[in-house]
Amino acid sequence: MTTSNKVYAMPPVVDARSRILFLGSMPGTASLAASRYYGHARNHFWPIFYRLYGADTPDASYEDRLRFALAHGCALWDTIAACEREGSLDADIREAEPTDIPGLLLAYPNIELIVCNGGKSYDTLARHHGRNPEVQRRVVLKLPSTSPIPTRQHKGLEEKAAAWLEALSPFVKGRLDA
Repeated sequence: MTTSNKVYAMPPVVDARSRILFLGSMPGTASLAASRYYGHARNHFWPIFYRLYGADTPDASYEDRLRFALAHGCALWDTIAACEREGSLDADIREAEPTDIPGLLLAYPNIELIVCNGGKSYDTLARHHGRNPEVQRRVVLKLPSTSPIPTRQHKGLEEKAAAWLEALSPFVKGRLDA
C-alpha cells in the first residue's frame, strides 16, 4: 500500500502596497506544521530580510514579522501550490503543481520585483511562467536559498546575507521608512 505525501502551499501574504514578491518553492515541514513562512527556527530568511531594512533582529512574533514585511512593500508566496514530498528538501519534490503567479501579479500590479529564494523557486517560476507577460515585465532575481543547509558558494548566514544585501540594495534603498 502506497501512502501519499502530498503537501500544499500556504496562501500568499500580499497587499496593495506590495512592490517586491519573495518566492520560495514549497515550505518545509516545520513551516507547514506551524502555518508560517520560513517557520523553521534555523532558516535564514527572517534575519536576512530584517537586515535589508536596517533592523538587527526579527520581531519575535510571526504576526509582527508579516506586518513588518507588508509595511515595507513586500509580499511572500511560493512557486509550488502542491507537490509530493517526504521531508523538507527541494530535491525530494515530485509532481509539482505551480501556483498562479501571473494571476497574483495581475491582482497586485504594483509588484515590480520578483525575488526567487533559491534555485528550485527560480527554476519552477521559469519553467511554468517564464514566458508569461506578467512575469516578463518584472525584474526577476535568483538569490541563494535561505535554507540553513550550506552550499558550495554560500556556507552560512553571513555569506547568504551578503549576497542578498548586494543584489537587493538597489531595490530597497530609500524604503527603510516605508
